Amino acid sequence: MRDIFFDLSVRSVKLNFLRSLLASIGIVIGVVAISSMGMLGTNMQLQVKDQLSTGANTLVITSDAVRIGLPGSNPTASSSSSGITKTQLLKIKQSAGTGNTVIPLYRTSTEFTLGSVNGRSSVYGIAPNDVTSFLTIDNGTNLEGVNDALVGSTIATNFNLKLGSRIHIGKANETESRPTVRIVGILKARGMTSDNVNADNAIIVSRDWYTAEYGGEDQYNQVNVIVKNIDTLSEVKTAIDAKVNTDPKTPVIRIQDASSRLSSITSTLSTMTTFILAIGGISLLVAATSIFNVMMMSVNERIQEIGILLSIGTERGEVRRMFLYEALILGILGGGVGGLCSLVIGYSVVSAMIGTTAYFFLPESIVYIPGGMIIGMCVCVVSGLYPAWRASNMDPIDALRSE
Repeated sequence: MRDIFFDLSVRSVKLNFLRSLLASIGIVIGVVAISSMGMLGTNMQLQVKDQLSTGANTLVITSDAVRIGLPGSNPTASSSSSGITKTQLLKIKQSAGTGNTVIPLYRTSTEFTLGSVNGRSSVYGIAPNDVTSFLTIDNGTNLEGVNDALVGSTIATNFNLKLGSRIHIGKANETESRPTVRIVGILKARGMTSDNVNADNAIIVSRDWYTAEYGGEDQYNQVNVIVKNIDTLSEVKTAIDAKVNTDPKTPVIRIQDASSRLSSITSTLSTMTTFILAIGGISLLVAATSIFNVMMMSVNERIQEIGILLSIGTERGEVRRMFLYEALILGILGGGVGGLCSLVIGYSVVSAMIGTTAYFFLPESIVYIPGGMIIGMCVCVVSGLYPAWRASNMDPIDALRSE
């Protein structure tokens, strides 16, 4: 059966179409803000989580005297110790167990020159046999000659490095001759990873070349333990800690669980997403005020109509329903248009801000569109509760007397 009170609500919206349209635009903006910001934050989380999952089964070990900086940074020593010793490395290998891979690394940050172009990057000294254990060579070959080097994908792109290119390591204004390396391979892009090796912006050389130029033989800046079975990560970490840090009061190494770093970063991003959503929600509060104002105007303009309805026996609940219908119609219009706009605007924002839309249509991301629409409609209905209550509680005689 057709609901006459719904028809009266539709008629009211049509009679005041421009006013209703402007009120709905507020809901559209609110829905777009919440949906777009929610999808942006979620896509950021999914991308970072996907990237950091590389190396999540890795224990990152540094000397406890070394302050761990950003990936690729040159650590500074806080005591006479400058890295992990050969003896400590042997204990780490013994504790790691069979099947797990132990990779000692040298690391520094320095300038380099390609022709007349200067740049800066991290330089890692790694045994050639260890390179392929956690890095993938996209083009070229592995380290063979003493002066061979691999470069990360970002450096290769930014400086147009190709196989056979020769780069000078060190500051351009250094008077003494600077060492030269030849590019024999370009690494596959890794993105942000959990193993504290920023290979995309790095130059990889052999350990022999590194120690010949920078010294510090058998004083490793970092040791990565790649655990074959991630379920045993905590077990291996405990074994290494017990073997090397024999005195709990004065530990000699620091062991960082890459999986816990992943959890920490994703938790931080989740908090940021919630904050961004809260900012987007402010626009819905503004829209709620607009809807409330429109509904109050509708009630004041239809006082006599309300009086007639009440005087002929219309129940107060039916009058309330009539105005709630009107608020719901505004919500459906605003939510529907806002949902369509969110799909287009959200896609554009994610593409511009993150650089990829690979995660956009995943359920965790796309759910923000129907979620934003539902929130927008609920805001409209809530904004119409008081005007509807006020209309239904009018005295019929006073309503008929009003002009």
